[in-house]
Amino acid sequence: MHPWIRLLRPMQWPKNAVVLAALVFGRVYGDPTNVIGSIGAMIAFCLISSAGYIFNDRIDIESDRHHPLKRHRPLASGAVDSRRALVLAVILVLVASGLALAISPLLLLVLGGYTLLTISYSLVLKRIVIIDVFVIGAGFLLRVIAGGVAIGVSISAWLMLCSVLLALFLGFCKRRNEMVTLADRADRHRQALRGYTPQILDQFILLTASSTIMAYSMYTFTAESVPTNHAMMITIPIVAFALFRYLYLVYGRALGGAPEVLLIRDLPLLAAILLWGTTVLTIFWIG
Repeated sequence: MHPWIRLLRPMQWPKNAVVLAALVFGRVYGDPTNVIGSIGAMIAFCLISSAGYIFNDRIDIESDRHHPLKRHRPLASGAVDSRRALVLAVILVLVASGLALAISPLLLLVLGGYTLLTISYSLVLKRIVIIDVFVIGAGFLLRVIAGGVAIGVSISAWLMLCSVLLALFLGFCKRRNEMVTLADRADRHRQALRGYTPQILDQFILLTASSTIMAYSMYTFTAESVPTNHAMMITIPIVAFALFRYLYLVYGRALGGAPEVLLIRDLPLLAAILLWGTTVLTIFWIG
C-alpha cells in the first residue's frame, strides 16, 4: 500500500467493528436510523484511531526502528514526513469529532474520552507494566459504550465484560510474542516489557482466556437481550474453539504479534469467527 495509506493502519480498523455490538446484540438492526448511526460511529472511531496511530508512531519513531517489522512503518522508515503526518492526524480528529457530534453529543463525549486515553497511552501509560494492556481493554470498552450511545441502546454488562476480557487476552498474547520475537531487544522496543516475563504472561493469558469463556457463557443465558430459549448457548463451543485455536497459534507457531492480521489470515480461526457470527444472527432472527 501507499505509505500514506499504511500510515492510517487500515488493517486495524476491524477492531472498531465492536462499535456495532449494540446494534447487533440489542437486536435493533431492523431500523435504518440505528444502522446509519452505528456505522457512522464506527467510521468516527476508525478516523480517531488512525489519528492515534499517527501520534503514537511519531512518539515511537526511534524505538520502532529497533523492531524487525515496525521499522518499515512510514514514519520510522522516513517514507512520510513527520510534520505532515501530524497535520493529517489533526484533520482526522476534527472530522471524527464533527461526525460524532452529528450523531449524538454523548458519542462525542465518549470519543473525547477515547482520544484522551489514546494520548495518555502514547505518552505515559504504555510504559507501565500491566496498565499498558489494561488501557487497551479500556479502549475496547469505550468502543462498545459508544455503539450503545450512538443509537440509545443499553449494553449488557456481560457483553462489556467479554469485550474487555478478550482485549486483555489479545493484549497479553501480543506482549508475549514481542518478548519471544525480540528477545534481548524487547525492552528497547517497548519499555513495559522490562516488567514482564514469559511465565507471568503465561499466567495472565490463561486467566483472561478462561475468564472470557466463562463471562461469555454467562452472557448467553443471563442477558436480557438474548432469546429466552437459551439457544445462544450453542455458540459457546465456537467461542471456546476460537480461543483455543488462537492459543495454539501463539504457543505452537509463535504468532500473535499482530492479532488483526492473524484473525483474517488463519483459515480455521476465520471460519470460527464467521460461523459464530452467522449462528448468532440466525438465533436472533429465529428467536
